[in-house]
Amino acid sequence: MPALSDGELETLLHGGESDRNERKRNAADLDKIREAVCAFSNDLPDRRQPGVVFVGVEDDGTCSNLTIDDDLLRLLGNVRDDGALTPFPVMEVRQATIRGCSLAVIIVQPTLNPPVRFRGRAWVRVGPRRAIASPEEERRLVEKRRWGNLPFDAQPVAGSNLSDLDLNRFNLEYLPAMVSRDTIAQNQRAVVDQLRALRLIDQDETPTFTAIAMLGKSTQHWFPGASIAWRRVGGENLTDNTIDERVLTGTIPDQLRRIDEIIDAANISPVEMGTTVHTRAAEYPMAALQQLVRNALMHRTYEGTTSPVRVTWYSDRVEILSPGGPFGVVTPLTLGLPGYTDYRNPTLAEALKGYGFVERFGQGIEIARMALAQSGSPAPQFRCEPEEAPVWVHVTVRKRP
Repeated sequence: MPALSDGELETLLHGGESDRNERKRNAADLDKIREAVCAFSNDLPDRRQPGVVFVGVEDDGTCSNLTIDDDLLRLLGNVRDDGALTPFPVMEVRQATIRGCSLAVIIVQPTLNPPVRFRGRAWVRVGPRRAIASPEEERRLVEKRRWGNLPFDAQPVAGSNLSDLDLNRFNLEYLPAMVSRDTIAQNQRAVVDQLRALRLIDQDETPTFTAIAMLGKSTQHWFPGASIAWRRVGGENLTDNTIDERVLTGTIPDQLRRIDEIIDAANISPVEMGTTVHTRAAEYPMAALQQLVRNALMHRTYEGTTSPVRVTWYSDRVEILSPGGPFGVVTPLTLGLPGYTDYRNPTLAEALKGYGFVERFGQGIEIARMALAQSGSPAPQFRCEPEEAPVWVHVTVRKRP
């Protein structure tokens, strides 16, 4: 969808508040801005045109003389990735000058995959007013979904049906993780409507990839490579003796919980003897390994491959290999660099965020870097191999000297 010109922004700004624009004096209340972004993403009136949040203008349209600098633009840009909005809104943040007034503008494109939620609630625009979507409005949002343009993780899995999902787990675990308590309390919809609103089944009640990955009774029956291959080697080479080897299967949450236990057991914690203080120091900071493994499962490709994520524990390092190369704005040159984030599996990422496996979107590698630096360990190394498809992302974490 083409970007809005300054002339179009001016027309929107001075046309009064409507279901396509909202004015903010400043960015003091970021939650109100998130609600507006959520509502514009959902595009309940089905305008199929971007909505705009103008920051730096009074309610009556006059300039509030707000200072527009890089810090403010960065703050507003973080609304996309801070994890409060799921799935990610498609938005642009930039500075604009309209009739001599300097403003920050957030241009929000309608999503192909509604509803977008802000902390578990779907917000919509009703004329110039924002509101939490009613069950009927959520149903209308789901019907707007453009199935043919959705990413792989939101596509239906041919041949599967509702009996392939653990619906008890959906009610007891998935639903409370993804939707606010007040929304659940007010919402008396049937399970199939709830599954559809959360992007877990399509219009024909066929489960999506994310549903099979998070709630499948037999996830590997449909995706044999959706697993983790763990191996602990008794040396520095792949040909050295194997100490422990296993393949972790089941749903992705089950795999992540199990790999945490295995890594924790392998991460020997010798007692360091000081003159007056004894401290336990693991070989690797647990937070770093957790983030890098979770990153691998979240960003890998699941389409057209039977390869698992491989976690290999050597005597001097840990290596994590995941199938599928960099995606979107992440390239072999920017892989692992701060500020470069994109999502091959946005619905799966949304689910892992809801479960608490991901704190903030785009922060996993930074958390790993920080944990390794604080423990005195070398920074993680990232590379793609080979240069041509099929590509693997290869992450190496070395033991501290």
